[in-house]
Amino acid sequence: MSQKQVFSIRTLAEIAIVAALAMALSLIPLQVMWFEISLGTLLIALISLRHGTLIGIITGLIWGLLHFVLGKVYFLSVPQVLIEYVLAFSFAGFAGLARQPFIKTGKDRFIVLAVVLGALAKYFWHFVAGVIFWSDYAWKGWGAVSYSLIINGVSCLLTLIVGSIILLVIKKAAPKLFKV
Repeated sequence: MSQKQVFSIRTLAEIAIVAALAMALSLIPLQVMWFEISLGTLLIALISLRHGTLIGIITGLIWGLLHFVLGKVYFLSVPQVLIEYVLAFSFAGFAGLARQPFIKTGKDRFIVLAVVLGALAKYFWHFVAGVIFWSDYAWKGWGAVSYSLIINGVSCLLTLIVGSIILLVIKKAAPKLFKV
């Protein structure tokens, strides 16, 4: 794909719209106890399936940066913020690794794979930040690794289950959304 195709006005508009929608979904409180469902991740998976990993990463980065604009950042330190809002949200774009097999086959399993890849990549960085920066918040008797693994692992699992179901329903209702 040439640079003109990757960064067309239409694609840039789509990046902006998806990042804004992902941020809007982030403002809806979807928590089960300490665990969060990140619906914006499914939008990053969708744009990544449409345009690939690079566009997904850029969209995820913008989504992460929008947290700063709206004052929705949990700040402990600069490295923590960089990991959790720049790296983690950008890495959700790795959902695009499922794009080629999805384009070739159109199979639903590659939609699920995209959500799984995006959620795992995003929550990996939240896990790292949890171990390094959030260990003081661990439950009594829990180590940093086990605490972060449970909090971020369950959040990741909830996100990928809910995100996969929603994207599969969207594909049935509006299959054209999955084509460029």
